[in-house]
Amino acid sequence: MKLIHIHDRDNVAVLLEPIVKGQTAEISGQMVTATEDIDKGHKIALTAIAKGENIIKYGFPIGHATVDIAAGQWVHTHVIATNLGDILEYQYQPDVKQDIPAVCAGKTFPGYRRPDGRVGTRNEVWIIPTVSCVNRNIQLIAKAVTARYADAAIDGIYEFTHPYGCSQMGEDQLTTQTILANLVNHPNAGAVLVVGLGCENNHIAEFQKIIGKWDPERVKFLVAQEVEDEIEAGVELIGELITYASSFKREECPVAELVVGLKCGGSDGFSGITGNPLVGYFSDRLIACGGSSVLTEVPEMFGAETILMNRATGQDVFDKTVDLINGFKHYFTSHNQVVYDNPSPGNKKGGISTLEEKSLGCTQKGGVSPVVDVLPYAGTVSQKGLNLLSGPGNDMVACTVLAAAGCQIILFTTGRGTPLGTAAPCIKVATNSDLFAHKANWMDFDAGRLLVEPRAKVVDEFFDYVLAVASGQRTKSEEMGFREIAIFKNGVTL
Repeated sequence: MKLIHIHDRDNVAVLLEPIVKGQTAEISGQMVTATEDIDKGHKIALTAIAKGENIIKYGFPIGHATVDIAAGQWVHTHVIATNLGDILEYQYQPDVKQDIPAVCAGKTFPGYRRPDGRVGTRNEVWIIPTVSCVNRNIQLIAKAVTARYADAAIDGIYEFTHPYGCSQMGEDQLTTQTILANLVNHPNAGAVLVVGLGCENNHIAEFQKIIGKWDPERVKFLVAQEVEDEIEAGVELIGELITYASSFKREECPVAELVVGLKCGGSDGFSGITGNPLVGYFSDRLIACGGSSVLTEVPEMFGAETILMNRATGQDVFDKTVDLINGFKHYFTSHNQVVYDNPSPGNKKGGISTLEEKSLGCTQKGGVSPVVDVLPYAGTVSQKGLNLLSGPGNDMVACTVLAAAGCQIILFTTGRGTPLGTAAPCIKVATNSDLFAHKANWMDFDAGRLLVEPRAKVVDEFFDYVLAVASGQRTKSEEMGFREIAIFKNGVTL
């Protein structure tokens, strides 16, 4: 049988292929015999582990044994429990690596330079509703203009529906407005049509206050109640916006202009061995070249948060990271939910047993670079380097908040597979080669190659692939037309 022993301190190994009871293998100089059938991606005990003793993976505890575990036994949810608790106090113990080598070699990509200096990886026209009441209207506008302007010199016309914009109060309404305003201002949008109903809380006059300064050639507004035929009026305005957006052409831009989101979903036992480390290697290289990356999914930092905290560039960033973690824990407890009710059924089927195990794999997407800033939900990136962003683990909400933060591309690792897409191109990274082959219509890159090929070769090819997407190559989710947004909600609906 084939195993991988991730860290010298680990008392479990991960199976690279299924095994049956009685099979024996040598690993780290010792023999281990399976006491039962165990699936690939799952854990096998390398030594006897006493009840109450910690299970160690990645060199860190991922929980404790609830019974005595024999060497060769399957280690999963039936014999392991989390060590996680509620809100904790933390001490800053800096462990900041500043010497990550840059391997840029003058790498550039052809992007769209915007008047504000930012760079887009796409030059699209977006239609954004202020309120859900006009969702169908903007779909009809998009359908009409896509046919009429099929040959336009842009990268496409897309609408983004959502269920909010009215009957919201306070923080929820501001959250909706801010996410939508960030999308209006996104560099991948060459031009934007904002469509309102006319009587909603988030009516256009109020929404304009959140957008801030805008170019009337780039952003146009339509109030459906004020025109006789809002579909035809929308089509006419889109024609004007296409004329403006078509004036932008790709030009060579340094990779330092990239802001890349880091996301995982449907993780399996290989996520922390292949896909997430691969994304981490990319993130470190991009940051060394002057670029930025953004890590979110705060609940999937629980159990690994001190690794990120101690990489903070200073006490202020450390304090913001503590607030990020404990604030999200408070969100859970304020709704009478435990903070460790994770992983999902799909995660467990793939071999992940506890939230600590999931988090120790998840946070590897951030590589080893210093944490330079911590952003609130709906915040936007202003610091070069690795940023932490408040947001839940939910795939659609997390991808939306990454796009709204200014990410022009999102790297999405998965061991189970998902076709999801959002406002920014989502590169799907398969954590195992079987998934990459099985769902070729969903997956963009096979990180399972790290198990059989030199790491440097795979990382180089992945870096070049991301730059190809930044240069205009379409992802599988783009080809399939998956473009949705979802906005976090925490309050009362009237």
